[in-house]
Amino acid sequence: MVGSALDTVSADEARARLADQLIANGWISSPAVEAAFRRVPRHLFATDGVSVEAAYADNVVVTRPGPDGRATSSISAPWLQAYMLEQARLAPGARVLEVGSGGYNAALVADVVGPDGTVVTVDIDADVVDRARTGLDRAGYPQVTVVHGDGEYAHQPSAPYDAIIVTVETPDLPPAWLDQLTPEGVLIVPLRIRGMTRCLTLRRHEDHLLATAALQCGFVPMQGNGRQPTCRPALHGDDVVLILDDTTTEVNPDALAAALHSPRRETWSPVTITMQEGSSFESLHLWLASQPRPFGTLAVDRERAAGLVDPQDRFFCPTLLTADSFAYLAMRKLDDTTWQFGVHGFGPDADTLTADMLDLITVWEHDHRHHPGPTITVHPTGTHPPKPDGPQLLVTRRHATTAVTWPAPGNPR
Repeated sequence: MVGSALDTVSADEARARLADQLIANGWISSPAVEAAFRRVPRHLFATDGVSVEAAYADNVVVTRPGPDGRATSSISAPWLQAYMLEQARLAPGARVLEVGSGGYNAALVADVVGPDGTVVTVDIDADVVDRARTGLDRAGYPQVTVVHGDGEYAHQPSAPYDAIIVTVETPDLPPAWLDQLTPEGVLIVPLRIRGMTRCLTLRRHEDHLLATAALQCGFVPMQGNGRQPTCRPALHGDDVVLILDDTTTEVNPDALAAALHSPRRETWSPVTITMQEGSSFESLHLWLASQPRPFGTLAVDRERAAGLVDPQDRFFCPTLLTADSFAYLAMRKLDDTTWQFGVHGFGPDADTLTADMLDLITVWEHDHRHHPGPTITVHPTGTHPPKPDGPQLLVTRRHATTAVTWPAPGNPR
């Protein structure tokens, strides 16, 4: 049971090992963030029944599952929390707002900004707020202000903030976040872009926000007035689900479900990736999503859907669509170190969709793979993205338009 003398010793050891691991993997680079991870007791924020080993694993700790099995509240993976803290570059005495409370991340922030800093964490769920308050008090961070409220509106009484760190997936940037941010402040936000979430480091640039860094990630979705759920038609029960984050994409779920049981069209690209390159192809996902055509992502249970589908990513696999057909990104192992990209297509338009995706993979390989990737900017309502030289995706929401702008061919920036 967490809290015994034995667990206290093992928790200290586990916490030290976690910090060492995050440093070795490059997620921690500053002394202040390292010190925070070595001091803050993560196990005190986990729910009952979570072992010390699980509490200090470099993984998500689910604190509340939803009715569909997906988490509605969790403690984010330490590597991602470390990344966000390093991106924020918090100075001693900084004023910080966290949107989405678990307690642990707020304690890390409080440790970094020190006794002269201000940390406010806000969450719409009263149980989450109570658990965060209890954990912060037990861990020795009573100075953190915990607010029960809708993060869509931030927290005006303690504004302005030098940094706003959002720890829920959001499809939009509400005006309150910008209004309560200092002119030189930083906004760290997991922004959903056509079904794909990128943790953006946003700073003001002229009349808009410019992402100085972007990282693929996953968070529990926003609740409250900022909630904009995706459409999730089931193609084979809960085992194969199509995720649509684009109101202009119209499909026939029954026809797509029927297509799933038609012969699979498999084609393979000459484009490969090696083990040493790791996840360096995440820009391919965003490139496929940036095309001006019907698009979604596929989520599957690999075991239960075996024999039906085999997508490259089981959570958010890029998928091109027509009303009754679809094609998704696939990958197969060639040898011990090399994988090959391909496409699996289903339905009457399978041949066309697979050929189109293969062409897009080839363009990505030639024009974008070995370059910095797109420029991501967020333009509040009333401002407009400039006309681009290269391909551009515009995602317009209620409060802001996100522009994903790719370099023109031959001009990699």
